[in-house]
Formats: sequence, structure tokens, C-alpha cells
Amino acid sequence: MKKTISFLGFLLCFFSAFSQKNKSYEINNYSGNPVFKGWYADPEGIIFENKYWIYPTYSAPYDKQVFFDAFSSSDLVNWTKHPQILDTTSIRCAKRAIWAPSIIEKQGKYFLFFGANDIQNDNELGGIGIAVADKPEGPYKDYLGKPLIDKFHNGAQPIDQFVFHDKDGQYYLIYGGWRHCNIIKLTDDFKKVVPFEDGTLYKEITPEGYVEGPFMFIRNGKYYFMWSEGGWTGPDYSVAYAIADSPFGPFKRIDKVLKQDPKIATGAGHHSVIKAPGEDRWYAVYHRRPLTETDGNSREVCIDEMFFDEQGFIKPIKITNEGVKGRLLKN
Repeated sequence: MKKTISFLGFLLCFFSAFSQKNKSYEINNYSGNPVFKGWYADPEGIIFENKYWIYPTYSAPYDKQVFFDAFSSSDLVNWTKHPQILDTTSIRCAKRAIWAPSIIEKQGKYFLFFGANDIQNDNELGGIGIAVADKPEGPYKDYLGKPLIDKFHNGAQPIDQFVFHDKDGQYYLIYGGWRHCNIIKLTDDFKKVVPFEDGTLYKEITPEGYVEGPFMFIRNGKYYFMWSEGGWTGPDYSVAYAIADSPFGPFKRIDKVLKQDPKIATGAGHHSVIKAPGEDRWYAVYHRRPLTETDGNSREVCIDEMFFDEQGFIKPIKITNEGVKGRLLKN
């Protein structure tokens, strides 16, 4: 009898440990907002190598936006700065205004997509480029030697790129400024754009109210498409969303879910989303402007929790000074 009880106890412990694999564990401290010092914007949050990572734009006048820093944390509370993981001296097509990094890991390589030079027409050099590294913290080097996208298609300025890995294994790039958003299909090596079945290369998926800053994720089989609205230098910059059954939509705007709070901060927008591994816990990583600041480039990176109702709709995200409770990542 004792042997039976001991064996059952072993099984319970084993399966309990197995079920906890790749989960996060709450700690008592809060992240606070902003989560790290400095003027940064357009943050992409992601998990690599058992750490949270944030890749933001360095928020400054365009001629000074010539590098990217990255930040990592094991618990959302304590952040390590990785300075200048990429700068324009390493990128042939980039001279200024490198924005909105989006990153993905594939076969042990880290691919960093970025916008460069804020091109205003098809005759200017710049657009969306790619850098590559062997580690999340870099150093990154030019991957293509030229932009992946250097022209306007369907009216979309080639900026604000988000690389999306679909559940069937296909990689897409969703991007666009100037109130237009495109989705493109990428080759496995990310070096070319693949035509869709109808022969088109650039498929427009622009929802009502879209301005820039697209982001997409899957939850319970549904595609959640989020984007920024309003002007980035103003107080009304914000985030709205739609839900569809495929990454191509159609996307019908549902509601605004992230915006300013006159008691906390203004200009809350251009966000990304982190999902805690092994559980239905989600974080919005975004930038906002302190109430004491009026300069457009005075932006800080913040994190607040994102919740869903029983029907799967996103509840309004409450922006806070406290941030989120720390969660330690474990294998």
C-alpha cells in the first residue's frame, strides 16, 4: 500500500512539473511604467531564449534615428539594455529614420525587419530592410544589401512592418503607413515576395480608421488585427482592432482599446503584444507621452495587461503607472 501511494505521488509530481513547463511564475514586484529609461517608441515585445525582449525605435529627430537599442528581462521588472544592436553604418540602404523594428527567429537566426529613411515617393532610397544576427542582442548585419520593399504599393508607405508567422508555417509581412496596410507573402529565406494565388504581390487589408503600426496574433483560432490611429505627435494617438478568420480579413473595425488617460499619459499607441507561455495571459507593450511633455519625440515604453471578455473581444486596456506584476520565465 505504501509503495502504491508513493508511486501515485511520484506520478502527480511528475505530471505537475510537466504541466508547468514553459510557464511563467508571478513575483511580487511590479514593472512600473515606463519599464526602462529613455525616449523610445514603437516597441516590439517578444520572448526569446527564456527572456522577454523589447525592440523599440529610438525616439529622436529623424537625422538622429540611426541606431536601435534592445532590452531584455527575465521577469518584466528588471531590464538590461543592449546598446546599438544595429546602426545605419551597417545597412547600405539606411541613412536616417530607422523605425519600428520587428523581429523573428528562424532556424537559429534572428531576422530584424525595419523601415528606413521615411521615403516620400518611389524615387527615394529606402523602405523596408532586413538585418540578421546569431543572437537576439546582435550584433546585426545587413541581410539583403537592399530594401525588401522600396516602393509604394496600394498607397502604403513602406514603413511600420510586422513579420507574422501563421499557424500553417507561412511567413507574412504586414506593413504600411499613410493610412494603407498591405500583407505580403515571404519566401522561406525572407529574400523575396511570393505571389498570391491570384498573381498579386501586395494585398491590401486596410480596415476603417487605420493609420499605421499593424500587429497581428492568433487566439482561439481567430486572427486579431490591431493598428494605430491618429497622429503620432498628438495626444489622441491610439490603438483599435478587428477580428477575422484569416490573415487577409476582411477586417471590420470593432473598437478602440488603447488610448490616453488624461490622469496618466497621452499619445498611447504603436503597440505590440506578448503572450505569456503556457497560459492565456497577454501584455500590451506600447509607447506613450508623459503629461509633462509636449515634444513629439518624448515617448516612453510601457507595459499593461490586456484582457478578453467571454466572447473573445478585447477589453479596454487600462494604462497605469504601476505597470504589470513581474512574471519569471522558466523552462
